[in-house]
Amino acid sequence: MALVYRPTMQLSGILFSLLGWVLSCLTTYLPQWKNLNLELNELEIWTMGLWQACVVQEEGGMQCKDFDSFLALPPELRISRILMVFSNGSGLLGLLLSGFGLDCSKIGERQQEQKKRLLLFGGMLFWISGITAIVPVSWVAHSTVQEFWDENIPDIVPRWDFGEALFVGWLAGFCLVLGGSLLNCTICSTEVHPSAVHYTVAEQQDQCQHLETETRP
Repeated sequence: MALVYRPTMQLSGILFSLLGWVLSCLTTYLPQWKNLNLELNELEIWTMGLWQACVVQEEGGMQCKDFDSFLALPPELRISRILMVFSNGSGLLGLLLSGFGLDCSKIGERQQEQKKRLLLFGGMLFWISGITAIVPVSWVAHSTVQEFWDENIPDIVPRWDFGEALFVGWLAGFCLVLGGSLLNCTICSTEVHPSAVHYTVAEQQDQCQHLETETRP
């Protein structure tokens, strides 16, 4: 498959991957993975993240406290912390490798096969980074839904709800997977420069004119 705008696809893949990586890092440190509204005191909103729990007060702002122990966290938060850190690391490594494998990069211009391998490996790292960002966010969301509809918990007990960080994490994973897919699609293509396309079109037009001249009586 020939693509005239292969560098444009590569640039789009890098930009989507960069956006996904930034959002993934933001998701990791946001304390709004879970939100809790207290009916007895509507002026306070409790939030919980991977690293700390916070309370938002209308007059006092936000006050946060770091978790004292990693082992004391629920299983979904412990595993989510590990996966998100791994997602950030693999996304950063993917950005570095893909940057050297781009067609517009002047490094290794005579080693096209090496550049393709770097681009392929970078795209695979983006996939891994995207999946490892989607899995913990979806796991926490699933556990939040189960706890919210648990019939064994009395109705008077406040229930945790989805936080903003979950939606940011889903968007981050989608951007990383999309960016990696765009980069890997360009590996199977053959770059065609616009000048070559114009030359081919002009050559075809000359051939058509030549045939018309021969067929005239």
